[in-house]
Amino acid sequence: MSEPTVSELRFPAAPGSGPVSAILLKPAECQALYVLGHGAGAGMRHRFMDGIAEALSSHGIGTFRYQFPFTEAGKRRPDRAPVLTGTVRSAVAAARELEPDLPLLAGGKSMGGRMTSSAQAESALAGVRGLVFLGFPLHRPGDPSNKRADHLTDVDVPMLFVQGTRDRLAEMDRMEAVVGALGERAAIRVVQDADHGFDVLKRTGKSTEQVYDDIASVVRGWTDTIRP
Repeated sequence: MSEPTVSELRFPAAPGSGPVSAILLKPAECQALYVLGHGAGAGMRHRFMDGIAEALSSHGIGTFRYQFPFTEAGKRRPDRAPVLTGTVRSAVAAARELEPDLPLLAGGKSMGGRMTSSAQAESALAGVRGLVFLGFPLHRPGDPSNKRADHLTDVDVPMLFVQGTRDRLAEMDRMEAVVGALGERAAIRVVQDADHGFDVLKRTGKSTEQVYDDIASVVRGWTDTIRP
């Protein structure tokens, strides 16, 4: 099997924020391209982002990973929501320009996913056929609420939520109720004994690579159901 191609590039982020970095990882037999935003605590080169991109590639899903402006600048505090959603929109446009013939997915890890759905709820992300959330941050640890999910009712494309059962940012009962209320356009897939970072308990006997491969398999299977 041919090796995937890796390209590092830059693209203009939200207006007034300057350019940010991105990594395009494209397998030889690419079935879709996932525009993948990182979480609030780490950038696009975090071990989870590296690992899940490689796992997705092995299942025929390319990734366009990108930095938010605050991470690009070496800052720890996330940008304001309009900057984050504006960068999501710019990333989708950049990915679509690079690979116009590939079906597009969008979303990301934690904050990256939530900002993607917020952008989609504001106005459709051109060319995006579905959203994939890797650990949707429904609430703060120990402070359960559904407020962060309110905008999801305005999202009109299929959505996949991949959630760990030990995720302190999304109580499972609450998360399942949110997804259930969205009807047929939303699906949830559970990773047993995984926390918000998808680290699992040792008793599972699973390695980090196996967990990432399981997630990638789920994403690929779901992607096949929404492609025309």
